[in-house]
Amino acid sequence: MPRLLALALLLTIPLAAYEPTKENLEARQWFQDAKFGLFIHWGVYATIGKGEWVMQQQKMSITEYERYAGLFNPEKFDAKAWVSMAKKAGMKYITFTRSKHHDGFAMWDSSSPIGTSSTARLTARTSSSSLPTSAAARIKLFFCHSQLDWHS
Repeated sequence: MPRLLALALLLTIPLAAYEPTKENLEARQWFQDAKFGLFIHWGVYATIGKGEWVMQQQKMSITEYERYAGLFNPEKFDAKAWVSMAKKAGMKYITFTRSKHHDGFAMWDSSSPIGTSSTARLTARTSSSSLPTSAAARIKLFFCHSQLDWHS
């Protein structure tokens, strides 16, 4: 009962009005005007070919899912070719999902780990070369980053 009372009290607290910054409004307008871009699902879950929630949907253990990390090897990734294709199609941006995914796998060199210990464990199998940053000079580049981590 005390939890229900606490929740009821929280619901009565008025929320402060959100005021977006000028930069935020400009970024939103750019994105709305751009209209056409490419979302690339980039990471361990792409190797399985069953969607980014495959671990949860197929009730895989973390140990079982982590076996797929060694299969993700973007050594033949050609940023120039991908950017060229996107620009020829009229795209204005590319978004890679994810720089860090909720599966705990991240796209940075783990020699100086960022985030949780589970992130460090999984990023030990990656390197900064797996992060497609060379495309940034030729097209707007965005990354989705999940703070959620299925390990914790």
